Amino acid sequence: MPEIRFCFCWPDGTVETAYSPSLVVKDYFEPGEYALGDFLERARTALQIASNRVEAKYGRPCSLALSQLSRLESAAARYHDYPDPKVQFQRFVE
Repeated sequence: MPEIRFCFCWPDGTVETAYSPSLVVKDYFEPGEYALGDFLERARTALQIASNRVEAKYGRPCSLALSQLSRLESAAARYHDYPDPKVQFQRFVE
């Protein structure tokens, strides 16, 4: 399966690169600004679909996609008290 990484910036300016085992994330993100909740919902959806695709092909969910989602959700919890937190989606790394 084609994998991809994507770069984004958290509300405090921290830049992070995340992993997806599928290009499906391209259907959910494009460069620009996302409200924190919207960013997380898109990431949840895209990474779950990616994991499901791996499961359909290899017979088990993708632990890398699911652990990436868990890391994103944990990191995002730091910003819930920010007033109107935004995530800046920067680019895909192919």
